[in-house]
Amino acid sequence: MKRRELLKSLGLGAVAGVAFRSGLVSEADAEEVRGRVNTNSEPSKLRITDMRVTRCLGGHILRLDTNQGISGYGEIRDGASPTYALMLKSRVLGENPCNVDKIFRKLKQFGGHGRQAGGVVAIEIACWDLAGKAWGVPCWQMLGGKFRDRIRVYADTPGSRDPKAMGQRLKQRREKGFTFLKMDMGVSLLRGMEDGLTYPQGAYRYFGGSVPAPFSGIRITDKGLKKIQEYVGAVRDVVGWDIPLAADHFGSFLIEDAIKLAQALDPFNLAWLEDMIPWSYTDDYVRLKNSCKTPILTGEDIYLKENFLPLFEKKAISICHPDLATSGGLLETKKIGDLAMEHGIGMALHMAGSPVALFAAVHCAAATENFLVMEHHGVDNLTYDDLVTGVPKPLMGKDGFVPVPDGPGLGIELNEEVIKESLRRRGRDPEKLFFPPTDEWNTERSMDRQWSRVSRAENRDTV
Repeated sequence: MKRRELLKSLGLGAVAGVAFRSGLVSEADAEEVRGRVNTNSEPSKLRITDMRVTRCLGGHILRLDTNQGISGYGEIRDGASPTYALMLKSRVLGENPCNVDKIFRKLKQFGGHGRQAGGVVAIEIACWDLAGKAWGVPCWQMLGGKFRDRIRVYADTPGSRDPKAMGQRLKQRREKGFTFLKMDMGVSLLRGMEDGLTYPQGAYRYFGGSVPAPFSGIRITDKGLKKIQEYVGAVRDVVGWDIPLAADHFGSFLIEDAIKLAQALDPFNLAWLEDMIPWSYTDDYVRLKNSCKTPILTGEDIYLKENFLPLFEKKAISICHPDLATSGGLLETKKIGDLAMEHGIGMALHMAGSPVALFAAVHCAAATENFLVMEHHGVDNLTYDDLVTGVPKPLMGKDGFVPVPDGPGLGIELNEEVIKESLRRRGRDPEKLFFPPTDEWNTERSMDRQWSRVSRAENRDTV
């Protein structure tokens, strides 16, 4: 190998400089090597200087700016308020985003289950993106390296009351290359069917899960169970039996009826039954899992690993299903996967966000050994792939996998013009809504500490 090629392969500006001063290469060769090195960032001196938010798809993208001209992106989960993040701005200004775990531990007290975790997690994701850009490495590398180079995805598929139409929608997914399928279905299939359900008359709000399952009063009759069996059987006949098929969005009904339904669906060899009852009823999940032969799954609304632990310790589920935008971000979700693996439980990932959330989940999935498959809600959005740059298009290959990027951080940058045009199409002014200033949140202060200590005034009196 020639000396010039050797130095280029090292990719180190410092080495190039030494080589030039030693007379090993010309000044032009040394400059070429220096040009490949990120000299815009000094990670130890990196500081957060601003936080801004813009709408994108059904959620909000968060941007952290720094004193060294690099920005990192995170996502506030779909359906959550940007206030969950903005209220934390004063608490991260001046912090070094490379200290991701330190910042997360400072902020995690302000998160909660479901969408309430959106702000804390968006900041955590953006810090990982910044740390990767500052150090020049992808997020998966900072999480310990890869177990896989591509991530299997399934496309969430909206339901239909007609099983043949549902089957055709799923079949089209398979024809596009997806190797894993999931359908939406539930007791709503039985609404309007004579003698399919027993429920408090007039209480239509129960069907949408407006109250937790144990309080709905909804029961499924044998006639209703047979109808659902016929529905799933017809779908299976269309898509085939050789491909995993999961089921979601069942609605609210009593645990006894969840057990009846799970047993009725056992013959169809489903990949899993998802969120049949609220995740917090651990003992009921034990009853449900032990009653049937179909894998039971939950977790998309759970925040932090310690809240998954009861489900793991009691073997209440077969597969956990965190949504990284709720569960705690990249590192916490990897910890959840590792904890699940210790208990013999696999991990699938829920994901219903923009490409920012998608690639945060991709990096986490790449670094987690017991990962199975990830949801992708944006497959039918024709502009989804155009929202970001820096990665090959289409984002999902023809084989139903997303390649894991090697670029620094999340490996993506926002396509600002496409996002602005998306805002215009929705009748919103991008000049006002595309990452507008958030200075009003710069100085909000609160004593966030949750334990007592001697105050400064008391210290002065006693010294």
